Amino acid sequence: QVQLVESGGGSVQTGGSLRLSCAASGDTDTTSCMGWFRQAPGKEREGVAAITMDGRTTYADSVSGRFTISRDNAKNTLYLQMDSLKPEDTAKYYCAAEYIGRWRCSLRLDYPTWGQGTQVTVSS
Repeated sequence: QVQLVESGGGSVQTGGSLRLSCAASGDTDTTSCMGWFRQAPGKEREGVAAITMDGRTTYADSVSGRFTISRDNAKNTLYLQMDSLKPEDTAKYYCAAEYIGRWRCSLRLDYPTWGQGTQVTVSS
């Protein structure tokens, strides 16, 4: 399996942008889908975006058109570019990885490997 470490969180105003990164280490050749998830205080964790090894993407409706997921397999790094941020995007953001090859990645919470998360706060 791999180890995942997120970075890039912070505080921004409405309409601002942030870029999250997730560095993977360990047995990175075994990863297939990687995804970003978030959990706001008092709410359940939810899927945000996911990407296959060769770049097919899946987005939650709430972020489609504002967020862009990408991965650099050579650098073992997953990214989430977040634009036009809203207060409702405030949450702790987690990256996750799985090891089963899929044509399209899901946003379900059954990924086996998770990072520790990075906080994103959007103020109005």
